Amino acid sequence: MASAGGVGVGAANPPRAPKPLGEAVSGAPTRVYVGLGSNLDDPQAQVRRAIDELAQLPDTRCEAVSGLYRTPPMGPPGQPDYINAVAALTTRLHPHRLLDELQAIERAHDRVRAERWGPRTLDLDILLYGQQVLDDERLVVPHPGIAARAFVLLPLAEIAPDLLIPGLGAPAALLAQVNLEGISRL
Repeated sequence: MASAGGVGVGAANPPRAPKPLGEAVSGAPTRVYVGLGSNLDDPQAQVRRAIDELAQLPDTRCEAVSGLYRTPPMGPPGQPDYINAVAALTTRLHPHRLLDELQAIERAHDRVRAERWGPRTLDLDILLYGQQVLDDERLVVPHPGIAARAFVLLPLAEIAPDLLIPGLGAPAALLAQVNLEGISRL
């Protein structure tokens, strides 16, 4: 999700609780790709603000952000269109600590998990964590829907055209197999 600039973090956001150190930080920086999406409460502003907040994560640097894409909703009918993007981060945070940080950002955006694939103010997904393959009760990486979701593959291919997704291949090759109907770059 490109350098969409945008809205800064406002004072209305409650401060995040300090995290226990434990195994929160790894030794080597890892390239991570995070998917962003919103279809409620000014989705473009939600995504831009979240991009700014990703850049503020501890032990993390935002390297690139795709453009914003308007996409049809996946899931229950009657939802507004989504705004999606992908951000490339370099982080020393372990995958679960990163997940905790992303969920804290979602909560600061008043994310409510009421309905699967339902409307939301903000959705942040770890798409890839280096070349690691993870599968536990909290986190699956690569993201299980990555190969079938044009709203992830288009912005991912934009900022990482030479990326190889473990077990799946290049985003551009995967794009040839998905429906791009209704998706537009803003």
